[in-house]
Amino acid sequence: MTDWSEHPGYGRLFASDDLTFGTGFPLTDARESRPSVHEEMTLAAHAESVGFDGLWARDVPLYWPRFGDAGQTYDTWPWLGHVAAHTDEIAIGTASVVLPLRHPLHVAKSAATVDHLSDGRLVLGVATGDRDPEFPAFGVDIDERGERFRESIDLLRTVWSDDFPEVDGSWGELDGDLDVVPKPVGESIPMLPTGFARQSIEWIADRGDGWFFYHLPESTLESYLDDWRAAAGGKPYAMAVRTELADDPEMDPEQRHLGYCAGAEWFVEYFRGLDEMGVDHVLVSPAGGDDPEAELTRFAETVIERV
Repeated sequence: MTDWSEHPGYGRLFASDDLTFGTGFPLTDARESRPSVHEEMTLAAHAESVGFDGLWARDVPLYWPRFGDAGQTYDTWPWLGHVAAHTDEIAIGTASVVLPLRHPLHVAKSAATVDHLSDGRLVLGVATGDRDPEFPAFGVDIDERGERFRESIDLLRTVWSDDFPEVDGSWGELDGDLDVVPKPVGESIPMLPTGFARQSIEWIADRGDGWFFYHLPESTLESYLDDWRAAAGGKPYAMAVRTELADDPEMDPEQRHLGYCAGAEWFVEYFRGLDEMGVDHVLVSPAGGDDPEAELTRFAETVIERV
């Protein structure tokens, strides 16, 4: 098991015993297909300044209108390199790279490059993908994504740690004459499988450096956490939850897709409960609206600082 205690990004998210908070791009409008790059970078720096610990970028290779959004529009790797240049210490992450749709050698080089540009702040959420039309567009058999995911994880570990490795798979072959450079800043780059990624929880616990999951009802979450701790010991558990902060701080929660709209008082108690249950990091979505900078500040001051 890799010791991540000195890793800047992983440490920012998981070294503390307290629950940490991150947020995801786009920070302006979740439905906007071409967000302002300047505004997004201004908001990224602001999120860091008010106390968020992570900034997460989704990987959406192709736009599918039926799915409802275009992610952040811009490609993950140059985007995170740009984010690295506009922030200082906040962790930057992917939520999540669709490994079956990307050649793993390209992922290895791109991720290691961003790791260097960010001084070791990169944390990789990795996934198998859930937008079905993307798979034939890339010539990938959707039924093979679980196997391709496992192969990609193993190859990334190998080419980040070994010089001129000899390894082969469905992706191709390295015969010892070629190497992937740069290597990561540290020993490797931490990877968090997202959802089940068509794997067993035991595989995720063994091969992952943590587990990234979606919002779940609290009774289901408690069961998942019990299973995770039994399989993974102290490896971290992160989750995404939609958060609409109501103007009325006393407002009771209203269900939203993968989250809630509620007042600050309820969110404080909710996140304290997640902390007690053993959740280590939450990706929240407080920005947007007419004044996303003010919304980030309000969430930080009325929720994060009190949790």
